[in-house]
Amino acid sequence: MHRNLKDYGLLILKGMGMGAADVVPGVSGGTIAFIVGIYEELIDSIKSINGSSLKLLLSGKIAAFWKAINANFLLSIVGGIGISIFSLAKIITWLLTDHPILVWSFFFGLVLASTWFVSKDIRKWNWKTVLSYIIGIAIAFYITVATPAETPSNLFFIFLCGAIAICAMILPGISGSFILVLLGKYFYIMEAVKTFNISVMLVFICGAVIGITSFSRILSFALRKFHDITISVLAGFMLGSLNKVWPWKETIETYTDSHGIVKPLVETNIMPNQLIWEAVGLMIVGYAIVYFLEKLSTKGAR
Repeated sequence: MHRNLKDYGLLILKGMGMGAADVVPGVSGGTIAFIVGIYEELIDSIKSINGSSLKLLLSGKIAAFWKAINANFLLSIVGGIGISIFSLAKIITWLLTDHPILVWSFFFGLVLASTWFVSKDIRKWNWKTVLSYIIGIAIAFYITVATPAETPSNLFFIFLCGAIAICAMILPGISGSFILVLLGKYFYIMEAVKTFNISVMLVFICGAVIGITSFSRILSFALRKFHDITISVLAGFMLGSLNKVWPWKETIETYTDSHGIVKPLVETNIMPNQLIWEAVGLMIVGYAIVYFLEKLSTKGAR
């Protein structure tokens, strides 16, 4: 696909949107990729990093390797994700701590709209797609109510966390950040990002690279051979994840960060009890943004 400088600038912005979502436990970067119309190209591009393309690189055929893996596209997306994560890590964690209802409300509207638009991509509804949809909802809901575990902080486990979380990050509706919460390593990794702990970040990134290049092959195959069933499961993931993104929560368990600040660790949903109109307004804004992006992507595809 031929792209100009403006197109790559837009891809960087889309990557920044994915990165911003990946920072929030409960929102998936894969959801954003679906919204902005780059999901299948992203999966196929990652899948193309394989033995054949690496052989081109090792034999010195740099240009052929670059083209084979769609590197301009990948570099733009990864660059945008990196910019967003490093620039927004502190802001997002502060907002989640000081203004959680408003942040979750915006993402609730965003994920709700995403569920609707992704579901529209299912070409034919039948018992298989309905069952797949229900299974997706059940899996995502179970993940959102699972209790965070106490886990080690050695580098091997950090590598595993990177490999597991990245798979969730490219699945719409399943948040890689929330998987890190369940693995007991969300705040540990976020602290490493904020303090530029190079060793932890490098090990985590290595795990992520191994995980995403392996998992992308499975996803690409599923989308190609079982498109409607796969989309049904992914849409179900989104709908099931709304349990996690519900704005009004009550803290059951807390933790103390490295600065001695007490923060929520385990929460349960409650009925709306404050900032109701502000929250509804932000839900509408989130929904409207997805609607606008979906229409923009549809127009651009024509």
